[in-house]
Amino acid sequence: MGEGDRVVEVCSATAVWWHSGKPVVPIRWVLLRDPKTRFSPQVLLCTDPAHDPLQIIRWFILRWQIEVTFQEVRAHLGVETQRQWSDRAIARTTPCRLALFSIVTLLAAQLSRRARMAVWTDSWYRKSHPTFTDALAAVRRHIWLETGLLTSPRSREMQKPPPALRHLLGLRSLPRRVIGQSRA
Repeated sequence: MGEGDRVVEVCSATAVWWHSGKPVVPIRWVLLRDPKTRFSPQVLLCTDPAHDPLQIIRWFILRWQIEVTFQEVRAHLGVETQRQWSDRAIARTTPCRLALFSIVTLLAAQLSRRARMAVWTDSWYRKSHPTFTDALAAVRRHIWLETGLLTSPRSREMQKPPPALRHLLGLRSLPRRVIGQSRA
C-alpha cells in the first residue's frame, strides 16, 4: 500500500465471456504477477478488447484508491452496517457518514505535521503510514485542545475553564458562592 512504482509482469490476450442464455461477450484479460511475490497474481477483465493492457492497469490503480476509501469508511464509520429498518433512513445515513469521513480527512490535512504525527507514532507497533483512526484521533485531540477539554493539565494549580469551554457549557460566569456555604 502506498509503495509507489513497482515492477510487475504483465500478460494479456482476448477471450470470450459466455453465460448460458446470454450473448457471447468479447473481453480483454490482463494477468498481473509480482516477481517478488509481494502480492498474489491478479486478473483484470475489460469488456472492450480494443483497450491497451496498460490503460486497464491504470484504471485499476485509480479504482483501488476509491476502494481503499470505501473500506476505511466501512471499517471506521459503520457504513453499510446501519441498524435502521427503513431504506430512506439508510439512504440518509450513508451520505452523512461519507461526508463525516471527508470532513475528518480534510481537517486532519490542515493540522500541523507534528499534530498529525503525534498520535500514530505512539502506537505499540511500527506503522509506515497513519491510518484513518490516527487522523480521527488527531482531529479529536485538536478539537479538545482548542476547547479546553484536554485532561491532565501540566499545572496543578486550579484555573478557571477557558472562555471557549465556559461558552460550550453555557456558563456566563462562575458562581460567586462557595460550595458548602449556607445561606443566611
